[in-house]
Amino acid sequence: PGYLRATVSRGSASTKVEWAHDSAWRFMPTIHSDVVGYTLHPIDLAINKLLALAGRDEARDFVDILDLHTRTLPIGALCWASAGKDPGFTPFSLLEILRRRGKYHPEDFGRLNLVEPVDLPALKTQWLAALSDADAFVRSRSPSEVGCLYYSRSLARFVAPGTHGPEDTVPHYGRPG
Repeated sequence: PGYLRATVSRGSASTKVEWAHDSAWRFMPTIHSDVVGYTLHPIDLAINKLLALAGRDEARDFVDILDLHTRTLPIGALCWASAGKDPGFTPFSLLEILRRRGKYHPEDFGRLNLVEPVDLPALKTQWLAALSDADAFVRSRSPSEVGCLYYSRSLARFVAPGTHGPEDTVPHYGRPG
């Protein structure tokens, strides 16, 4: 219940499509696509992926989080916001769980359809640096704002504010609906 998976094919090409019933709690409205229907906003997808990695130790989630850390929002900001979606966690408890991740072997990535081969030492270095930055970020935030994202009006995007970040950030909280 709440989860459907299908393989869609045409000729020799195929792809797996998954539909999931998510909670109604999110930071941003869903996005309508004429091709696939409604999808989660990339920020909500990133937060869900971080919570997935906290709940299961899968190589695919690990690779996804490292990519999201680089392209969407740093791990520290994702941990900070994730505590708002799942109040059973704190940013520190999420970081502690994530510190136990990242212990993979080459064969763990063998079944993934990756564009390029995995460089495990490079991923581990990136992972440890991301966790160190995340720890510093979480320690720098006011406990009264736990569970929020930070939006920069001048950059028109969500950011992880810091000593060198934009000065115009405002907290943005999720909610049901």
